[in-house]
Amino acid sequence: MQQFGYRVVPVRPMVEEVLGEKAYASLTEVPFPVDMVNVFRAAEHVPQLVEECIQIGCPAIWIQQGIVNEEAAQCANQAGLIVVMDRCIYRDYLELMV
Repeated sequence: MQQFGYRVVPVRPMVEEVLGEKAYASLTEVPFPVDMVNVFRAAEHVPQLVEECIQIGCPAIWIQQGIVNEEAAQCANQAGLIVVMDRCIYRDYLELMV
């Protein structure tokens, strides 16, 4: 998504930088507003990520293709987040925008 002009901020414990961007250990450590969280973690980690999205006031969560957690998605929806689940953001972007 960087190649299309989007800033991608990695949240990955144990690394300092990814693709030229400083990495953070958790969403709560990101020191600026986040427009959307794109999840590349196993389904069992999604509930914690939803809680962090709610905590930081992130308006949207995109859960990548192959990752499904209906309970977490429902919780995010109930908290007012826009939820996309089991879809690839890159493929959708190419199909819709390019």
